[in-house]
Amino acid sequence: MCNIFCFISDFQHPLYFAFAPVAHLQLKFFISGLRVVPKFITTHKVPEDLIERLLSEYRHRLYIQSCKQTGNGLMLLLDHPALFTQVLGNILLYTRPLKVLSTKKKCVILNCAPLQGNKGPESLTVSHLRAILLVDHLAIVLRQQGWDVHVTPNLPLRTSVGNFLKLLRVTWPCTQQTTSNEETVSSYKEILSESIYTQLGKDKASSNHVQHILPKDALFKVHLKQFVKDKELEGYDANLDMALVKEEALRQIAELQHIVKEENTEECLVIHVVGCEEEFQQQKIDLLWQILNTGRDRVTQKHLVCGSVKVIGENSHINAVQYFQFRRSQMQDASVMKYGNLVQGDLWTEIISSMTSATIRFELLSTAHRSPLNLDLTQAVNISTKGTKSGAFVMYNCARLATLFDHFNKSVQQGLYPKFPETSQLNFSALQEEGEWLLLYNYVIPFQDVLCQTTQSLSSTKGIRLTINTEAVCKFLVNLSIDFSSYYNRVHILGEPLEHLFNQMFARLQLMKALREVFHTALGTLHITPPSQL
Repeated sequence: MCNIFCFISDFQHPLYFAFAPVAHLQLKFFISGLRVVPKFITTHKVPEDLIERLLSEYRHRLYIQSCKQTGNGLMLLLDHPALFTQVLGNILLYTRPLKVLSTKKKCVILNCAPLQGNKGPESLTVSHLRAILLVDHLAIVLRQQGWDVHVTPNLPLRTSVGNFLKLLRVTWPCTQQTTSNEETVSSYKEILSESIYTQLGKDKASSNHVQHILPKDALFKVHLKQFVKDKELEGYDANLDMALVKEEALRQIAELQHIVKEENTEECLVIHVVGCEEEFQQQKIDLLWQILNTGRDRVTQKHLVCGSVKVIGENSHINAVQYFQFRRSQMQDASVMKYGNLVQGDLWTEIISSMTSATIRFELLSTAHRSPLNLDLTQAVNISTKGTKSGAFVMYNCARLATLFDHFNKSVQQGLYPKFPETSQLNFSALQEEGEWLLLYNYVIPFQDVLCQTTQSLSSTKGIRLTINTEAVCKFLVNLSIDFSSYYNRVHILGEPLEHLFNQMFARLQLMKALREVFHTALGTLHITPPSQL
């Protein structure tokens, strides 16, 4: 057993913090619903009701032996062997996504604004790519939690954009022929022609004159500012006034409306994922849809805005395709430099492509979506540098686990080690390393809560702008890789083939199995295939 000072939080607001007697160990309990009173932070005094709640809800889960107030915080005495036995004996209960149960059908539409209009891949900026990858990640996390997720726009089959997304391991809906929704578009034109917010509908006698002053591709001129005022809507840009409605905008809304109709649910959440440069235009689409909806379908629209990406270096004007090609070339060169002539064939082509996808995703998704991002292309990709905050580093450490178990299995075949015993036969009191406690408490136990962090604010966010922790999984994997790498470099997991050392080796391997599950599940939310070799 070991005395540990705790850090309790409600994901975002630290209640108090104190250090563990063991130098660098921070034990984090994720208890939702707590609220902070500032004096607790300065006095390190934990309110009695929270202690009672901690003991009532977590005593058995965390095998708490005792709980004591100190001048530095709350000191817990835990039964580590029992906790290791519980967690490592039920790995999948802690490492698989936690499905949020609900009696109502939950529908969400992720509308990726940069892909609207069926533009070619050469028109996609790196900022656009950031939004696309965020949608891809968010769709997986939401599906894991039980949401019925639809991603738009639906791309035509075998388009150049679709082919480019496949290179990045992005799964996007593509069909032989996209839904035309001609009937819906025609009905929208009729609604707008009669709407009190449409200039053409207000004065039919002068409609011909008005059409002459409109651009050729504009169908109507709509008073959005008046609509916002009449409906007392909040959160929209104060500069929104008149909007020129084009056919493309009506088709975009018709596609969204088609999904809502098909779902036939009480309410549908629509999240417009858009770069900050296009946020103003997307608010126009939002308001236009409200005018066209006429209250028949319950639709809640939110805007998830991505900060701009500023590329630093000689290639500052690089587009998304060039950015991918540049990083892939760097990954190829780095692999050849490290492994030489081994880098050839289909297997290495797949490894380099996967590593490139991982590198790009971590570069673009590790920063909070609302924050601007500086992308330094002058830095070469390093596939194994310790401590680096990169996708390549995460993949490298995940591959170390694959190699570890490959070596173990080969040693079993050679007769050096016995076969892996049943978990019930292991004695986890052999896990005494600080790094082993850290890996269990900071990464295995709270993993499901980390996945939930991404979407926990979906139902509580007020206003039209949505801010969620889309960076949570990337940051978690980077921190896990750093701590795992430190442990792996210090501890010999596969020890001498001596019988009295086998229990400790198997206990450590069982912990590594849990970490492998965490790595694979977390990477799966990013559509990254875990590497099978270094």
